[in-house]
Amino acid sequence: MWGEQVIPTLLSLYLLYRIGGVVQSLIAIVVVSIGVHLIARPVPGVGIAVSTNIPGALAAVCAWILDRRRTAVVAYVSGTMGCLLGADIFNLGIVSELHAPVASIGGAGTFDGVFLSGIIAVLLA
Repeated sequence: MWGEQVIPTLLSLYLLYRIGGVVQSLIAIVVVSIGVHLIARPVPGVGIAVSTNIPGALAAVCAWILDRRRTAVVAYVSGTMGCLLGADIFNLGIVSELHAPVASIGGAGTFDGVFLSGIIAVLLA
């Protein structure tokens, strides 16, 4: 359970520390999280549903526009953190209304939206 949000966050911090691109990543995180929040849909009995392709593609485009030297880092960080913020954190207020059996921040498994968004973003970048 902890790995679903802690590992991508720690990896993002590590990449930003070692490679840089903090300002560009923060801008991209804001853009991706707003985009993800706009497309996230509450599904009763399930939780918050988000297409895994859109956050990754949006993160890749943002990374390509903002920093062509560190495109992969900015894409990964904004894809994972933007999806985590936009879908999960910004929707915490409505999770209790969905009557989902488990409220999992960061996804419900290894290949969830946060993980796939980061991978798709890097592959597209």
